[in-house]
Amino acid sequence: MKKKDFLWITALLLVIFILIYKPTHIAFVTLTKSHPYIMGFIKVSILATMGELLAIRLQTGDYKKPYGLIYRFIIWGFLGMVFALVFDLFSSGVSACIEKSLLPKSSLRFWPAFYTSALMNLIFAPTFMAFHRITDTFIDLGEGKVNKILRVKLSDVTSKIDWNTFISFVVLKTIPFFWIPAHTITFLLPSEYRVLMASFLSIALGAILSLAKRKK
Repeated sequence: MKKKDFLWITALLLVIFILIYKPTHIAFVTLTKSHPYIMGFIKVSILATMGELLAIRLQTGDYKKPYGLIYRFIIWGFLGMVFALVFDLFSSGVSACIEKSLLPKSSLRFWPAFYTSALMNLIFAPTFMAFHRITDTFIDLGEGKVNKILRVKLSDVTSKIDWNTFISFVVLKTIPFFWIPAHTITFLLPSEYRVLMASFLSIALGAILSLAKRKK
């Protein structure tokens, strides 16, 4: 292990401590309920960026700073705000559909959680993952510099992206085999704990998307 590995692990342990230490845990949950968008930005931007750095470490053997790290951080934060909306959107939507008998009713808590996870990942996930792939490619082609990023053409971005890997790996493998099961567990948890699960999944999210982007 390298020194940077210890720094990364220390940062993760600090996050875990904040989430499990009772006073900070209560503050975290309270803030999440009262300021869902701000907290969505903070938790996803930090943890998903950690996931990206971990993916680079796994691929290259070192924690190399990618182009435009601050812009990637901001984009992850924006997506965290979107997640704050989408989680409740699909959870409430599934409950309404069950009440209207548009989805089968069940006394088991598993099925509503599974419906929510499956619908969210099948409807929303490919769109947001494609959006993230496009923004990352803009940053890469612009070498992380605003003046260059603004000159990058969308056609250059879409032609640069390996859409075959995106469809075959990200959509057809990670969604059914990882994200739907993982988020089913998330929606089985009491609402005050879902944010904790989602936060840690952000690390996996950042790592998986970054690995997929670099996969050849």
